[in-house]
This record gives sequence, structure tokens and C-alpha cells, in this order.
Amino acid sequence: MQVQGKVCVVTGGASGIGEAVARAYAASGARGVVVADLKTSRERLAAVAGDIDGLAVTADVGLEEDVKALVAAAEAKYGPVDVFFSNAGLSRKGQETASDADWDVSWRVHVMSHVFAARALVPGMLSRGSGYLLNTASAAGLLASLNSMPYGVTKAAAIALAEHLAIQYGDRGIRVSVLCPQSVQTGMTTPGPSAARVDGVMQPEEVARIVLEAMEEERFLILSHPTVDEYVKRKASGRDRWLSGMRRLRDKIYGPRSG
Repeated sequence: MQVQGKVCVVTGGASGIGEAVARAYAASGARGVVVADLKTSRERLAAVAGDIDGLAVTADVGLEEDVKALVAAAEAKYGPVDVFFSNAGLSRKGQETASDADWDVSWRVHVMSHVFAARALVPGMLSRGSGYLLNTASAAGLLASLNSMPYGVTKAAAIALAEHLAIQYGDRGIRVSVLCPQSVQTGMTTPGPSAARVDGVMQPEEVARIVLEAMEEERFLILSHPTVDEYVKRKASGRDRWLSGMRRLRDKIYGPRSG
């Protein structure tokens, strides 16, 4: 798909990958670009929309009513949505002992937000015979997150959801892709040791370029760091060996576990 002449919606659009992709959509000739983010990012969101002559909408994508309102605002301004980049994300540290609240918000933002978008958009896309659902997951969803079980588990679910959407609708005009980046320099990038940074930290603008290239090819899996593909193959070829290797990586980065 070419985004020229298309109506594109980007969540998590006030900064990071979302902002970079929204700007790339506008630069590529999109007919309308809608950027959405939390109310706390209102000023930055408005600045991004102003720069690209787009529309800013505040929304909490973990709430279905906000996703419905976002889609309605986009349609009222520009007409039917052609591309929905469901990109908002967050990070909550911890393992199984992470709070129920952290598990819940991770689930709603990383999984249910994509479900809410599909519910709002699939009927219209099917009737038109075209549309693009692009969801952000993470390389952690393909592999693992060593310092956040809620993050890794919900990102894995996001990839499974994208696969289901592609199976159900990929031959009915709706294209589906899932973006699985490793470390990218965004507001979620924190100092300190991190397994995600072993292959370098990429800039959002470079990820945006990769996203547009992948959309043109209608490629399902979008990887910012090519080495992730090799890691996935190693995982598939020997799960027990891979788990042992991940434990060694955990100890190398975060130190051996005590007790």
C-alpha cells in the first residue's frame, strides 16, 4: 500500500515512533493524518498535528469508547480511515509479582487497544474491500522481556492478535502488519542495562522509513533490527537451549540471581 492520498490514524503520536511515522505519512502525501495520545501529551500532540497540518485527538486507547471517538473524529474530518497505526505503548517493570493494576493496563494498552481498533474499523474496511491495520508489538513479544513480564507477555499476545487478524481478513482486502522493534530512542528508553539494547538503539525516523517500506510490500512482520529474525529462528530450532541462553543473558546484563 502507498499512503499517498490515504487517511491515516496514528496512536501514541505525540512522540517516538508514532510521531515519526505520522510525519512520514504526511511527507508521503497522505490526504489526512490524525495523531492521538493521552491528555497529558496534549500540547506536544497539538504541535505535531500543527507541523503536518493534521488533526490532534486526545484518547486513552485502553478505553474502547475513546478508540471509537477517535475513529469518529477522523472520519468526520477526512472520511473513512484507510490506515490505522495502533502504536501506543507503556512499560511496567516486574515479574509475576507486578501489581494487578500494572498487568491490567499493560493488557488493555498492548492488546485490547488493537481489538478496539479492529472492532471499530473492520466492518467499514470489509465493505470497501480495503484497509490497513498496523499494530506495534515488540521484539520482546517474539523473544522475551527480561525485566518486565507484563510487557513481554502482552506484547506476545499482540503478535498473536495480529496473526489472527491477518488470517481472518488478509484475503478480503484488509492488510495487517505488526511492528516488532528492539530498542528505539523514545520516551520509554530508560538508562541502565537492558537486553533490548544489545544490538544498538535506533532512531524513530529510521523506524518510520522501515515501516513505510514494509507497508509498500504489505509485509506482515516488520523488524527494525534484522538480527531479531535470527534470534527467532534460534528459539524455534531449540527452545530448551534458547531458554538456557536467555538465562545466561539475564545474568550477564542484570547480574546473577541471589537466594
